[in-house]
Amino acid sequence: MQPEFWYKKWDSNQIGFHQAEANPYLQRYWPELAIAPSARVLVPLCGKSLDLLWLAGQGHQVIGVELAEKAVEEFFSEHQLQPQISEQGAFKVYRSVAFELWCGDFFALTAEDVADCTALYDRAALIALPDAMRQRYAAHLQHLLAPEMKGLVITLDYDQTQIPGPPFAVNDDEAQRLLGQGWQLEKLEERDILAESPKFQQGGVKWLVERVYRVSA
Repeated sequence: MQPEFWYKKWDSNQIGFHQAEANPYLQRYWPELAIAPSARVLVPLCGKSLDLLWLAGQGHQVIGVELAEKAVEEFFSEHQLQPQISEQGAFKVYRSVAFELWCGDFFALTAEDVADCTALYDRAALIALPDAMRQRYAAHLQHLLAPEMKGLVITLDYDQTQIPGPPFAVNDDEAQRLLGQGWQLEKLEERDILAESPKFQQGGVKWLVERVYRVSA
């Protein structure tokens, strides 16, 4: 999957993955993680998600990583924030108040860039990537984050033969294989959301399961 795919999605406003409110799983389970408000949270492939605002509202410094500059610019403009913009390595970094949004290729991120991140929130990164890239993503993520890391990962699972991704199907076995080797993975909730997903119904999908995992190093 090439960067141009996501650039076109944002340029044509085909962003059905963008939610109009903070994710309910995030609001429900994040407090249970007992992550210090001072912790910096890494949010890969963040788009312009309102989850960033919610995390900042809990006192966190938020580091988002996003390929599409249009998404980053819209996040700041839609929330009347004036970022300072600088170049750092392969990234263009937008900073304002509690937010740092790193615009560029997630795989170019180094451990030094996020050395002080002790929390992770992944709602739409793992499921945005095809199989080979998911393996690379999971390995890179575990390389990046501090040994005391804690966080949440949300996945989506369905019969991938019925409709193409993204979002891609990630079943429980794959989540355990990708993330459970170096981290502890605990499933917190599993729910069929097909009734709430017209796109998948129209595609002939018979079941659509969201899973929420607590992860810790």
